[in-house]
Amino acid sequence: MLVEIWSDVICPWCAIGKARFARAVEGFAHADEVDVVFRGFELDPGAPPLRRGTMAEQLSRKYGTSVAEAQQMNDHLEEVAAVDGLEFHFDRAKPGNTFDAHRLLQFALQRGGQHDLLGALMTGYFRDGMEVSDRARLAEVATGVGLPTDEVVRVLAGDDYADAVRADEERASQLGITGVPFFLIEGRYAIPGAQPIERFEMGLERAWDKLAAA
Repeated sequence: MLVEIWSDVICPWCAIGKARFARAVEGFAHADEVDVVFRGFELDPGAPPLRRGTMAEQLSRKYGTSVAEAQQMNDHLEEVAAVDGLEFHFDRAKPGNTFDAHRLLQFALQRGGQHDLLGALMTGYFRDGMEVSDRARLAEVATGVGLPTDEVVRVLAGDDYADAVRADEERASQLGITGVPFFLIEGRYAIPGAQPIERFEMGLERAWDKLAAA
């Protein structure tokens, strides 16, 4: 059973949704028959390599709130993430353009290391303050999860897999996906957002039953 998940590396709810969905799959009776593929989605395709200012300042400008209110939003999200076993430090975050990261994830999909790479990239960004557009850091993370150094460097130096990322984003547009994470089971059954684990469990069970009855 194919599950496609549209997400972005710097999307906090994507990281939370990824963790919750993984927990749901662990408890699913047919877990060994679930194939998960992550699809590319840029929250801000026009983002510069690195945005200046703190995350609280950036959120304040984006949502028209005070910096203090934006900081409260970040603090709350850090608490939510901790419940799901994730360590977020928004005071370290360095958001920016994620297109190269998505190209690398497409490469990792072909090599069988996509899940590990996405997890490492999210950890690098949310916990360690990694600059997601820094190609040297991207290469370091990718080789750290076992991807071949020479191929990683070649991919990052050119435009390999750019078309694959754009294809994911075009398909998201065709499906009407405007926010992530977005989970699609067998191209038919959609679960938007970082739902509670129980909701994911229910979605998997219902999709499996419907497919079995088809």
